[in-house]
Amino acid sequence: MDTLDPLGTGDARRTTAADPAAQPGPTRSRGARALRAVAIGLGVLALVAFALVLARVTFTPQPESQDLVTGNTDPGSSIRSYLDRPEVRDAIRQIGGNLVLCTPLGVLLPVVSARLRGPLRILLAVGVLMLVVEAVQGWFIVGRAFDIDDVILNATGAFLAYVFLGRHLAARVHPRRTPWWRREQTAKALEERPTE
Repeated sequence: MDTLDPLGTGDARRTTAADPAAQPGPTRSRGARALRAVAIGLGVLALVAFALVLARVTFTPQPESQDLVTGNTDPGSSIRSYLDRPEVRDAIRQIGGNLVLCTPLGVLLPVVSARLRGPLRILLAVGVLMLVVEAVQGWFIVGRAFDIDDVILNATGAFLAYVFLGRHLAARVHPRRTPWWRREQTAKALEERPTE
């Protein structure tokens, strides 16, 4: 088995003589694989804990608010009403709280699953999840209402968490492999490079 660096990236790649077109990937020791498994396991545990906290925060009935809450399907309407309030603290609490609520998902989801790496995937995954949460709130929870702006703010918070922290942690747990559109080019470079 030859260890080569066909693209001069400093990243050692492996290929076999039997299958030079096999997808190259970074070499990993047993220790690195064990650390990766531990990181994913801790991420799963943290995700379960977050799900329990999220369920408690979002699905707790509030009978005292039943006559005060109204649903919102007009994007931006609730955000404008928060900003129009005379008390700035209320606006910060409402907007900031919804932004912060799902930030753990922007960090944990890409660590647990390499398929959820990428800002658009995080936006979509968290957006769909929170859309379901808001729908359950609006239909089944007393004193709660569906609000599309909550979904937008939750997904935005997760997106920001991914951009600033989640993508860096995910890159350490799930190092990127050669993209499918560059595999042939990389395989040719491996074949043409003389072995040392």
